[in-house]
Amino acid sequence: MTGLGIDLGTINTLICDDNSRILLNEPSVVTLNHKTGEIEAIGLEARRMLGRTPEHLEVVMPLRDGVINHFDLTREMLRLFIRKAFDGPRLLGTRLVICVPTETTQIERRAVRETGLALKASEVHVVEEPMAAACGTGLPIEQPRGGMVVDIGGGTTEIAVISVCGIVCSGSVRVGGSHMDEAIVQHIRRKHNMLIGYDTAEKLKHALGRAEQPGENSDVMQIKGRDLVRRLPKIMSVTRSDVCEAIVDQVSAILRAIRRTLERTPPELSADIKARGITLTGGGAMLGGFADLIQRDTGIEVRVAPDPLLSVALGAACLLRNSALLERVQIPYL
Repeated sequence: MTGLGIDLGTINTLICDDNSRILLNEPSVVTLNHKTGEIEAIGLEARRMLGRTPEHLEVVMPLRDGVINHFDLTREMLRLFIRKAFDGPRLLGTRLVICVPTETTQIERRAVRETGLALKASEVHVVEEPMAAACGTGLPIEQPRGGMVVDIGGGTTEIAVISVCGIVCSGSVRVGGSHMDEAIVQHIRRKHNMLIGYDTAEKLKHALGRAEQPGENSDVMQIKGRDLVRRLPKIMSVTRSDVCEAIVDQVSAILRAIRRTLERTPPELSADIKARGITLTGGGAMLGGFADLIQRDTGIEVRVAPDPLLSVALGAACLLRNSALLERVQIPYL
């Protein structure tokens, strides 16, 4: 029996098979045609339309800040992604593991499960993303020893202390990579009277972003946008200091959430975390210097997962190969 693991993320959706082979990695975006009421495009094709559509087309992100914002669109997007990744219109005899943010409601989780069943999957299991990320990074979650995972995603940062196949203590803050992009857009607008797009902001974050302010020597990147005074296209240089200054509030919010979770962790598990360290996953884990900053702030060793962007999907594949473990960690179906 074949299996598919799905990371239903705010920014990207990933689908892999039970051999950990990535079949699909595309933005969680759809383009809605208001004339026909139908979906015009999904994924990368829809993302390319952002900011470039006529009035009757709307580019929508169905998930926002770690929760399902557009219920029906999310279900349809998931259905189309599965059909795109899987060779065939139906999943007859296929097992699905779908990973969802922790703050999704029971109704939303049920809808995700029923979407898989409607495609004729033989089994559909729903798992919380931090649990899957722990599996994907190789944490021995079955042991009676605590381990902490910090999953910095696009719309939310989720922190989980895991022991004996369960989340003992958790925290969540609606801050992630997309909020850093928004902060960079607003900072460039306020400081330089220039409007840039979110794609440009994301490129600035990847190229120049760091968790801490740099020293005097600061790298520079040229960007294109619109001058808000002259209302004409403009090219200017942005420094690393500009980008770091823009995202300082988001970095601080994530640090506070980690500290709050550690403060609520039982003493025995706190000792385990001190010994085993904290594991960072998600796109935000790749922000320069972030692991070092968390380590200095908490006094606990921090390691970045080998494939931080793929950790949740790889964890889903791992669970597909271990049915007994999957039964223990999945969200009960009500």
